[in-house]
Amino acid sequence: MTTTAPQTPEMQLLPAEAAATYAEWFASLAEPMRVRLLHAVAAAGSTTVGALTELLGISQSTCSHHVRKLADVGFVVLSKQGTATRVSVNTACCTGLPHAAEAVMGMLARPCCPDNLPDDVTVRPLQTGDWSAVRRIYSEGIATGNATFETDVPARKTLEAKWIPAHRWIAEIDGEVAGWAAITPVSNRDCYAGVGETSVYVGEGFRGRGVGKALLHKQVTAADVDGLWTLQTSIFPENRPSLALHYSAGFRTVGIRERIAQHHGAWRDTVFLERRRACDDN
Repeated sequence: MTTTAPQTPEMQLLPAEAAATYAEWFASLAEPMRVRLLHAVAAAGSTTVGALTELLGISQSTCSHHVRKLADVGFVVLSKQGTATRVSVNTACCTGLPHAAEAVMGMLARPCCPDNLPDDVTVRPLQTGDWSAVRRIYSEGIATGNATFETDVPARKTLEAKWIPAHRWIAEIDGEVAGWAAITPVSNRDCYAGVGETSVYVGEGFRGRGVGKALLHKQVTAADVDGLWTLQTSIFPENRPSLALHYSAGFRTVGIRERIAQHHGAWRDTVFLERRRACDDN
């Protein structure tokens, strides 16, 4: 039986508390120099006030003033490194800013995904002979350090048991497995039958060729047809290409899960995203 989600209200008023927070963020960025500074820090990940001063051609006092304003609203984090002040981007703002813009602009209806899919990528259902390639690509994702909390590739029987059979996809280029995507039920309770957690992995030698875009397009369109009303996923804030890919497919940031679990002995944050299926009246 196919189940549909409750109809989303056509109009939702932005809460006053959220409006005040977003206004503070936007006010901080009303100064062009702060926009340039934030961009420079985000591009570098971490740098010093001295380096920013030289890069932007401004005085150290001016740079320090604007950096402090950015720190006050949480866009950057400051720390001392000897006599120098080190400026690091707050990874949460990489997702918080786009979410704020979406909320203010009332983007409740989510697009499916880009239609400019690569011509050389074919997406098909996973077959028995694909499992070795699937596990190899999983291993390549683990090796990046920003794909998953897993440190070892799960056994085939583990993956077979948890992935929904009709939602396991393989991307091929010239007959070679280039990536895979799968959906895992979030619960065995009937009320959550239409909610799934998504995974998309691209092989090391095929990144940057639109494989992820093709896989995610197939994943969300097949899920829509099959009546899955919510797709959700968790992504490390540092994995910005994956975040951008999911935004393009209609996912939105629900929140930042701070220090949600340890990875190689260090606490890591994740960005929790979801995509809601457009509901019908049936």
